Amino acid sequence: MFARFWRWHIDVPGFRFELVATDPDTGARAGVLHTPHGKVETPVFMPVGTQGTVKTLSQQDLRDLDARIILGNTYHLYLRPGEDLIAEAGGLHTFMGWERAILTDSGGFQVNSLADLNKISEEGVLFKSHIDGSKHLFTPETVIRIEHVLGPDVMMAFDECTPYPSSREYAQEAGERTLRWAKQCLDAYDGYARKSLAGHGQALFGIVQGSTFQDLRIRFTEETVKMGFPGYAVGGTCVGETKADTWEAVETVVEHLPEEAPHYMMGSGTPEDLVDGVMRGIDMFDCVMPTRNARNGMVFTRDGKMTIRAARFARDFEPMDATCSCYACQNYTRAYIRHLHHVKELLGLRLSTIHNVHFYLNLMREMRKAIVEGRFLAWRKAFLQAYREE
Repeated sequence: MFARFWRWHIDVPGFRFELVATDPDTGARAGVLHTPHGKVETPVFMPVGTQGTVKTLSQQDLRDLDARIILGNTYHLYLRPGEDLIAEAGGLHTFMGWERAILTDSGGFQVNSLADLNKISEEGVLFKSHIDGSKHLFTPETVIRIEHVLGPDVMMAFDECTPYPSSREYAQEAGERTLRWAKQCLDAYDGYARKSLAGHGQALFGIVQGSTFQDLRIRFTEETVKMGFPGYAVGGTCVGETKADTWEAVETVVEHLPEEAPHYMMGSGTPEDLVDGVMRGIDMFDCVMPTRNARNGMVFTRDGKMTIRAARFARDFEPMDATCSCYACQNYTRAYIRHLHHVKELLGLRLSTIHNVHFYLNLMREMRKAIVEGRFLAWRKAFLQAYREE
């Protein structure tokens, strides 16, 4: 097993992807994404910091957890506090006091999630703000301008996230529009010399749509790859389709992606999904699940999910997970954290979130080690046998 370096199809200052190892029995990969704000070992889970913060956690918490990259959202940061204010601060890294890597979604997911508040046209998407009802037009050019100003290390092209279920006609129409928008994004990206307003390089990732239609997935993947993006994402999954459809879409897209480029599965999710996504050659993941579940009193353990709010933990003086080395498990009991949730103390949300984010990040580290050592299938089998639903 030796490292391979890929010279980006699009030359991006300060970026390269290093493929370190591939598991001999599966498509699982271990790599390193080099960015202007540090190295990111893959496979990686990116905690979601939609509005410039990972909910309930400080940036020091994230450093202590050794998070190397987090995710922000262009649409939400554009609405509040606005990209111009963030530019005054010196960019998103400086504004939020985070010196490590950042990826920003383009707002394409909001095309789906806020469908009742937007109108799609060839020009772009006219959003009606969920905050005050004001109207805002997002085009590929304006999205790239906003991401250029925000200054993330990785920015996503503007796409139309196809809903599920979707007719073949609509999936084709949305996927072709996503291809046209991708070309416009690339042109705008080149206009900024592939750099942020703050002056560091930015990698623009393309997104492949196509819903559950395999032939559309293949064609849209091939057309997106021809554009030569530095990285690629599987879009339009985990939006209500069956697991069989999810994995068919992922396998179809990954099979037609450059081996040497990072592969990103957007919005996926459960620990089982991360394991099965890695097995299929995915390098990057994000999801609100670990943070949202934590705030709702649901924590992840090696044995599966656990509702820490449950009455049965009222006198349980064991840690949330006896195998866990996170700050919460090393210092507090189930009974105490259950009490904090019960009386609505914010510390309960924070400790549960620390634990869940640690669980996800450590899960990725374990998978990476198993891939490098050539034993990923055995590791996966052992993990899934131990992990179960509550």
